[in-house]
Amino acid sequence: MSDHDHEHSAGGGRLLTGLAWAVLLLALWLWGREATEVRQGAPGTATGDMAAVGRPPGSGLPRGAQPLAGALPQRLDIPYLGVRAPVVASGIDSRGALRAPPFDRPGVVGWYAAGVTPGEAGTALLVGHVDTETRPAVFYKVSALKPGARIRVVRDDARVAEFTVDDVRVLPRDRFDARQAYGPRSAGRAELRLITCGGGFDRASRRYTANVVVSAYLTGPVR
Repeated sequence: MSDHDHEHSAGGGRLLTGLAWAVLLLALWLWGREATEVRQGAPGTATGDMAAVGRPPGSGLPRGAQPLAGALPQRLDIPYLGVRAPVVASGIDSRGALRAPPFDRPGVVGWYAAGVTPGEAGTALLVGHVDTETRPAVFYKVSALKPGARIRVVRDDARVAEFTVDDVRVLPRDRFDARQAYGPRSAGRAELRLITCGGGFDRASRRYTANVVVSAYLTGPVR
């Protein structure tokens, strides 16, 4: 995103600056490495892990499924939230920032197309808006997801990859840990991240104070 994007009308400033922070963090972390090239054994503290607090090991979540062959994502479904959203490819612009979904289409989800596709081994990254000045956007309620919730990605190979949420983390902007956000939770799995803005909205800086990161892993193709 360019600096002039922050100078949109007041009606769009809140959303755009919040999402700009999320995608800028992602772009900085991706610079010089692929999204899945994170060393195994990286620290995985529980800081900001809302959904995992008080959850004992072996909490009854299903086993991970074998990764699928690559196929482009077409739609994201989150049944618990009633979300059915088209997915569009996003890339890195000339400034090194991840291109967000079109500003005038807050119901669209962006997929980082230089990384893995949802269902492949590695971590597939999906970014969405949390709100606009006037109404909720596609990822408005993702922080309400709990371990065990299902997320489905309709792919262009006529298969539906089903993921199970294993944690939800709120990562403060001033103590952001990129490995917690984008690093694999378990080596060799096909994983998915839903990324949006969170925390409070700082009107002085016109930025959100945190990012919400939903982590899920492949538990099977629906068909």
